[in-house]
Amino acid sequence: MDERRTVKVSKYLSRHLRHQPQRIGITLDAQGWVPVEELLRACAREGFPVSRAELDHVVAANDKQRFTVDGDRIRAAQGHTVTVDLGLPPARPPEYLYHGTVGRALTAIRAEGLRPMARHHVHLSPDRGTATRVGARRGVPVVLTVRAGAMHRAGHVFRVSANGVWLTDGVPPAFLG
Repeated sequence: MDERRTVKVSKYLSRHLRHQPQRIGITLDAQGWVPVEELLRACAREGFPVSRAELDHVVAANDKQRFTVDGDRIRAAQGHTVTVDLGLPPARPPEYLYHGTVGRALTAIRAEGLRPMARHHVHLSPDRGTATRVGARRGVPVVLTVRAGAMHRAGHVFRVSANGVWLTDGVPPAFLG
C-alpha cells in the first residue's frame, strides 16, 4: 500500500470513527467501538472500499497509532467529537506534558487556558517533538509546557490513551509555562 493511499484511508477512518459515523451509516457503541466488518461494508457502500489488509496496514503503520483493534472491533484511540466513553482510568501524569499550537492562538490560550474546543478533552504530548509535529499541522508550531504534576496534585484528572496521548478536561492558564 503506497503512502498516499495509507494517508487517505487513515483520514477517512478518522473522520468516521471520531466525528461522523452516521455519515456512512455506522453506529459506535458507548465506548466508540464498531465491528470491523460493519465498518468495511459501510466504506464500500459509500464508494470508498477499504480491504481488511489495508485497514490492518493503516492501524499498524499510523505514526500516531490513532486506531485500536480489539478482536473484531475497531475504534479511534481519542479525539472524538461524538459522545463516547473510552473507559480510560485516571492516571498520574509525568511532571511536565506539552501542547503544540500556533502563535495566533496564544492570546486566547494565555487568557483562558487550554480548552477541548469541539473535542471531549485537551490533548497533551509526553515530549516536545510530538507537540511540535502537532502544532506544525496548522502553521509555525509553538510548544507550551504544561505543569501536569502540579495540576494533578491540585486535583485535576488525567487519562492516557492507548497511543500515549494524555487527556484532561482543560488546562488553566496558571499551569502553562
